[in-house]
Amino acid sequence: MAWAQSLNDKVARSAVGKWFKLEGSGAIKERKGSNFTTEIRAGLVTFFAMAYILAVNSSIVADTGGTCVCNGGADDPICTTNEEYLLCSAEIKRDLVTATAAISALSTFFMGLLANLPVGLAPGMGLNAYFAYTVVGFHGTGPVPYQVALTAIFVEGWVFFALALFGLRQWLARAIPHSIKMATGVGIGLFLTIIGLTYSEGIGLIQGATSTPLVLAGCPPETQDPTTGLCPDGQKMRNPQLWIGIFCGGVLTVMLMMYRVKGAIIAGIALVSIISWPRTTSATYFPYSTIGDDRFDFFRKVVDFHQIGRTLNVQEWNVSEYGGQFGLALITFLYVDILDCTGTLYSMARFAGVMDPVTEDFEGSSVAYMVDAISISIGALLGCPPVTAYVESGAGIGEGGKTGIASVVTGICFFISIFFAPIFASIPPWATGCVLILVGSMMMKAVVDVNWKYIGDAVPAFVTIVLMPFTYSIADGLIGGICMYIIINSLVWLIEKASGGRLVPTDKDLKDHWTWRIPGGLLPGWTKRLARGKKDFWRENETAVPVGRDDESGSASYDMTEKRVGGPSTEAAPVNSVSGTGTPTRGILDNEASPSNPKRLSITGTPSGAPSQGVFDNEAVTSKREV
Repeated sequence: MAWAQSLNDKVARSAVGKWFKLEGSGAIKERKGSNFTTEIRAGLVTFFAMAYILAVNSSIVADTGGTCVCNGGADDPICTTNEEYLLCSAEIKRDLVTATAAISALSTFFMGLLANLPVGLAPGMGLNAYFAYTVVGFHGTGPVPYQVALTAIFVEGWVFFALALFGLRQWLARAIPHSIKMATGVGIGLFLTIIGLTYSEGIGLIQGATSTPLVLAGCPPETQDPTTGLCPDGQKMRNPQLWIGIFCGGVLTVMLMMYRVKGAIIAGIALVSIISWPRTTSATYFPYSTIGDDRFDFFRKVVDFHQIGRTLNVQEWNVSEYGGQFGLALITFLYVDILDCTGTLYSMARFAGVMDPVTEDFEGSSVAYMVDAISISIGALLGCPPVTAYVESGAGIGEGGKTGIASVVTGICFFISIFFAPIFASIPPWATGCVLILVGSMMMKAVVDVNWKYIGDAVPAFVTIVLMPFTYSIADGLIGGICMYIIINSLVWLIEKASGGRLVPTDKDLKDHWTWRIPGGLLPGWTKRLARGKKDFWRENETAVPVGRDDESGSASYDMTEKRVGGPSTEAAPVNSVSGTGTPTRGILDNEASPSNPKRLSITGTPSGAPSQGVFDNEAVTSKREV
């Protein structure tokens, strides 16, 4: 449409377009294919894909009882029937709906504004279950009270901030082998698929079993066996909610996407939700039951602001009584969130095509990690589990989101949802289940970029892929893959050294290159710019110039790093230089000898000596330093 194109052109040429690097803005590293209206649509898609967290997170965390005190006595020690406690727990749940919307709005908005990434943040699924059922426990029966657990999360956020500020978190992420990075995106895609197929957050096509890990389901919830929770054989695939989700949320969405209909994913979610709201149908989200009545009572308020009363700023700083458990909770939250958030951010950045092929890092990584870290601590003050990046952001990226405008829109939607929480908390899981499956299918294409030719790369990557969905944990998949990579390749190295180089795998020359030496070094670029006296040290240098010139031969050496920011970058491009003869040479990123060339090479493929400018600054090698 002409008006949309005109609007996109005007915004691109404005200060907003340049800040967010829209196509046509003239900014260095502008995001090819990005435009204002597509970003708005992508932000809405991400919000609708994430909106379930408003209801789910509040339900899970409310199971802890929060700050409620159990007075059930010997007959009811954990207050499963105590009316006073259950009413207090219901109030905690409403507090947490507001808290979840507020921290999701704040963190996602600033992720877009400051880091320019189309990634949504919210209290993490998996992390909230660990918080509720392992650390605090059902109705406070765990080893750590709710208030002390929130203190551990608050401290964890500032530990994250320090790691991000000095580049350690980014360095740890960039040190992950290339095949495992590729496998992470595939594993997350399968993880999303599993979520979309289950009852709690999806269409309910599969469920856990006893004789087998998974079994076909699809029966109405009221027909499930009360003892095992499984679907009777005669009731499988008979749930009308399942078929509405498949055809209206799945098949229809796919058809709309095939014909390039704008907002296809939003249309599918909205249609399924509207069909599921009337109470008189068999597919209603508000059945005539205690749970259904409670949902409907909240839904029909439509506009309602619930003030946080019981979970705001309730940290307990006297942790001496819980020293060991406090430390365990802190460390566990720390490493799980590092791996979980890092894996998600890298996969979403690669999916959006904003990865730097030289540093294998993504644009704005330091700011993104710091936003995540501060959001964790602020979320703890509101009473929420750790905030993390959401894989559902892939829905918005799949809709065309490439810049932070999408996240800004998602954040604004979360802010609005504070006042319309009854509506947004009533989006049924079968409305978003097929969207998660579709996004999972889009993320599977990265599997071809795994190095399947060398078993030392292939097996760790495969372990990463399968453990993520089967353990229901991104972090567990990364841990398994990295440990397998270390074990296999360390044994190969030891055997090679012990045999004097005689026992070497026949196909080792096909192995992906890896080194612990990361381009740019350990410290982030801002520390080096500050040390050089650059006044605006927080800004990256973005003037592209030739990186070297041979005065004798008159040939210039230009960095040929691909700036593939307009489309998904699924593989780190080799670093090449072009000499006067036009022959490309592959650069060795760690200044070590190449198997085909005994001479030590620099980043531009020239004989070793002084490294090319930009190599040790965490910036693209084409950067010209401006002091």
